[in-house]
Amino acid sequence: MTWSRRTILVVDDEPRTRQGIKQTLEAWAAGRFDVAVETADNGVDALERLKRERVHLLITDVRMPEVSGLDLIRSLEGNARRPVAVVISGYAEFDYVQQALRLGAMNYLLKPLDKAELIQVTEEALKRAEEEEQRGKLEKLVDPKLLSADPTDEGISEPVREALAYVEAHLHEPLTLAEIAGLIHLNASYFSVLFKEQTGLPFSEFVSRLRIQRAKELLVHSRLPVGEIGERVGYRTDKYFIKVFKALEGVSPSRYRQQMRETPPEIG
Repeated sequence: MTWSRRTILVVDDEPRTRQGIKQTLEAWAAGRFDVAVETADNGVDALERLKRERVHLLITDVRMPEVSGLDLIRSLEGNARRPVAVVISGYAEFDYVQQALRLGAMNYLLKPLDKAELIQVTEEALKRAEEEEQRGKLEKLVDPKLLSADPTDEGISEPVREALAYVEAHLHEPLTLAEIAGLIHLNASYFSVLFKEQTGLPFSEFVSRLRIQRAKELLVHSRLPVGEIGERVGYRTDKYFIKVFKALEGVSPSRYRQQMRETPPEIG
């Protein structure tokens, strides 16, 4: 299993605070976790880094000139790879902290910082980042268009239910609409209309999506070669399997496997 590096960005215009956090977290992570602690002394620099670099945890002073910690957190809205945010403040700045929490910050630290509290909040934040990443990966594993083709759904008629069960059991074999229609004793044209009406997908698209869904599961949960996975889900050539996979997922099967296995070590 390969661990992907966790990046923490510390943003504070006070050198002593900034370096103190960096040293504390580097000592905590040393020899245990692959964590890179980077720093920025102003919000402008931090904003540019957040745009171009992958950051998992943002620890930022809530008040800074030009671009504040609030501005940084606000800039993350809608970002698919949004880092978990923790803000730093003084006692007199608690109204800013409340704004930060409303904007999505996970927690806050009061100055002067307590090392034990800093480490505890960092562990919690990295666990949150890990959970959100895993949730995103699970969503990526499931094809939402297949959810409407659930055989247990009351809106699915018995003939279509039979067709779904047959396809599930024979996914590795050549499958045609005419063949399935014949097996359930329906006219092919009528079956085509009925299937799309009840599942929301044309028969051929459903088969392709189900095959790629199964392929994704095998890519994540097995070490089988890509070519063998393609065969197991009904593709006779590697080239065609890869073509269909990329058309639906936007990446090759090998790249998909790599992305899904880039999992961080357990923090804590």
